[in-house]
Amino acid sequence: MTGQLIDFRSDTVTRPDAIMRAAMAEAEVDDNVIGTDPTIAELERRAAQTLGMPAALWTPSGTMANLIALSVHLRRGDRFLATRGAHVLTNELGSAAWLAGGMPDILEHDAGPGRCLPETLEAAIGNPGPYFTLRTTLLCLENTHNAAGGAVTPPDEHAQLLSVAKQAGLTVHLDGARIWHAAVALQVPPAALTVGVDSVSACFSKGLGAPVGSVVAGSAEFVEQARRMRQMLGGGVRQGGVLAAACLVALDRVDELAETHEFAKRLADGLSEHGWDVRTPDTNIVLAGVPDVPTALNWLGSLGIQALPMAGKVRFVTHRDLSSADIAEALRRIKAGA
Repeated sequence: MTGQLIDFRSDTVTRPDAIMRAAMAEAEVDDNVIGTDPTIAELERRAAQTLGMPAALWTPSGTMANLIALSVHLRRGDRFLATRGAHVLTNELGSAAWLAGGMPDILEHDAGPGRCLPETLEAAIGNPGPYFTLRTTLLCLENTHNAAGGAVTPPDEHAQLLSVAKQAGLTVHLDGARIWHAAVALQVPPAALTVGVDSVSACFSKGLGAPVGSVVAGSAEFVEQARRMRQMLGGGVRQGGVLAAACLVALDRVDELAETHEFAKRLADGLSEHGWDVRTPDTNIVLAGVPDVPTALNWLGSLGIQALPMAGKVRFVTHRDLSSADIAEALRRIKAGA
């Protein structure tokens, strides 16, 4: 290997820059468990407004945000639906079942990557049966869908799924860890992608440079219950404004994600030219089909290119700590090493 490592492992590898570190150092803080940290309060206010929800709650991670939402929405033994490969199904260590008490079931991607058809959802919900049958009470959506290559769900398809779910009496939680990416790709405000949901999570460490932090948002009553659940899970922090300050800076940088999307398209085009099996990405995640994923990852590593496996493919993720020159250099190394 020659040259600097080019890191496509995730958009969570981004590091706070000098501006973000200064904001963290200068943050006004108090005790958030008591409820008096002003910087966390400001982040929660701005995040709720941006997401089109009445209230929001800061959490240390997106996984905790999702678990809080599911714990509030589900009763033990309730069935919930999510698309195949959804983060709540495959990347949260079974906490939806183990801690929230839900029984997960899968919806296939028959409307496109990461999305199901309304009639598929309607059939999966079914009709209420006798008391000894499972109750389906919750639909979990994900936008963008990580395992589907950062695929987006446009507002019209979102509305159709919400209509089916609500007609059946289901609560809806949106895992919006990368909702900022979806909004930028679709050129709509984030609030346009949360219409009708009962709760939404969103993450500030996915390509925006913040080291830590997510929010879960919903009604004031939901957030009141969510705050208690966060405390049960050990997510109550004291002078958390130091972390929330980074999230506020990140929130101001959402529009910059468009550049990482362009980098991903450029990378996908270059890989396709070199014979890789890729589709044009919606956002900043490129999934490449290869005959043997571990062999491909080892080969890339020998070229100084870091990537990770995802959904049986090699996953490349572009982010703010990569430059246009990095994309060109990665493609040059792949071509030279082939």
